[in-house]
Amino acid sequence: MMTPCVQPIKDRLWHWLFLFGLVLSLVCLPLSARQLSSEQIDEILYHIHTYYVEDLPLSHVRKDNFGELLTQLDDYSKYLDEHELEALFSAANGRYTGLGIEVEEVEDGVVIVDTLPGSPAEAAGIEGGDKLVAINTHDVKRKTIAEVSKLLREAQFSTIQLTVERANAEVTLALRRQQITLRSVSSQLLPGGIGYVLLSSFNNHSYHDIARHISMLNSHLGQPLKGLIIDLRDNPGGTLNSAVAISDLFLQGGTIVSTRGRFYDANQRFFAAQGDILNGAPMLVLINEQSASAAEILAGALQDNSRALILGNRSYGKGSVQSLIPIGNGTTALKLTTARYFTPSGQSIEGTGIQPDVVFSKQVLLELDKDAIMAGEKKVRKTFIANLDKHWQKAEKLLQNHNLQQ
Repeated sequence: MMTPCVQPIKDRLWHWLFLFGLVLSLVCLPLSARQLSSEQIDEILYHIHTYYVEDLPLSHVRKDNFGELLTQLDDYSKYLDEHELEALFSAANGRYTGLGIEVEEVEDGVVIVDTLPGSPAEAAGIEGGDKLVAINTHDVKRKTIAEVSKLLREAQFSTIQLTVERANAEVTLALRRQQITLRSVSSQLLPGGIGYVLLSSFNNHSYHDIARHISMLNSHLGQPLKGLIIDLRDNPGGTLNSAVAISDLFLQGGTIVSTRGRFYDANQRFFAAQGDILNGAPMLVLINEQSASAAEILAGALQDNSRALILGNRSYGKGSVQSLIPIGNGTTALKLTTARYFTPSGQSIEGTGIQPDVVFSKQVLLELDKDAIMAGEKKVRKTFIANLDKHWQKAEKLLQNHNLQQ
């Protein structure tokens, strides 16, 4: 079942379901902002003509109007320079060198959303909600994420001075770049023999990590788990292979996901092998509007195979597959949308997302705070358990009905 997440398919094409929005290092400038040679443009045009998910008219495209074509591509298709390509592979392998900040672009600049556990940003005291003001001596007010990323990457010294605005005051903190391990899986044993697994992204280690965490929970309980909750809220996605392998942990058979595109190798169907790591114990899966991509593959596979009850809000709706195509000598690449993916029932996720079986209000989801659950805060855990307790019977009935139909 397990294969490398980046694998040659055809004509040096690497198959990849892109992890988006995870760390600052992965922000990419649009192709139109690049200075490309005629040879690079010809190569990119060939790949778009051959592999892009939609058939675009290219006969009229020349170097002087190349930018017009690029506006017709989706937001996920981008040119990656060597730094961006290296950052992407590092994230897929569960590590990268940097500061460990998650950011979002707002109307008047860049705001820090969160810090990664064990990162320089966390150690320095960077907080969610901090607004970036300066990087070393450079004013970054009203700068874009791409511009901020470039400044950080090109900073000459390993120690970086970040000035942030917090509670109407400016704070300057010193951060030193270091290699960060991106932990995608954490877990807790809840009362009643229920396991709680928080899956924050899908990288090359997530499959082994989630299996290890379930084994640890079984060991702590002293017997097999009575049920499992998988929390996919705010999970931006990751590698296709990881999503397929994790789905296969819980399924006895059936389709996991299929992909469809314009060239032969873009059309694939992935199946589950026999064997359920939970031995048929019921499952609940939590999603929200920020659960995307690979997270939607997992939720869709478990839902359509009647393996889990899906709770929360409609997911993001990122149902496209990106492939990495080396450009020139392979130090840069074109990240190009080459296929759409479909759930086992044949539903396209693009733009629609996964509809949960049970809808939770946003207020309820906010009260079920992931960090508080992992920290063992009694009040939040009590609320969390109370909100989910009434759904276990429905999850068990789902499994029973499915087994009767087999």
